[in-house]
Amino acid sequence: QVQLVESGGGLVQPGGSLKLSCAASGRIFSINAMGWYRQAPGKQRELVTTITSSGTTTYADSVKGRFTITRDNAKNTVYLQMDSLKPEDTAVYFCNAFITHQSMGDMRVYWGQGTQVAVSS
Repeated sequence: QVQLVESGGGLVQPGGSLKLSCAASGRIFSINAMGWYRQAPGKQRELVTTITSSGTTTYADSVKGRFTITRDNAKNTVYLQMDSLKPEDTAVYFCNAFITHQSMGDMRVYWGQGTQVAVSS
């Protein structure tokens, strides 16, 4: 019913910046929250940041002060601005969303396919 498509990943040098985007499409009544996870090789997937439709945000301690999550509710899109990137930020980044498909309906969770971020000199 819903697709999440990430874009914006790539290779950057330490200290550089990238901006990721994730657009949700399909049968959507409302999006309660969206967020970003990441998974490095050999590591478990970890939560990076979240944002609600009203703008409340959370950040992992490892990215606080360097990453910023924003959203455009009209476009059903969430963004992740990543500054002062470190090699430790290298991972596949996944967006997710908590979506209701009809009024008073059940909330469901969706995941994007992931986009690769590599930080290396």
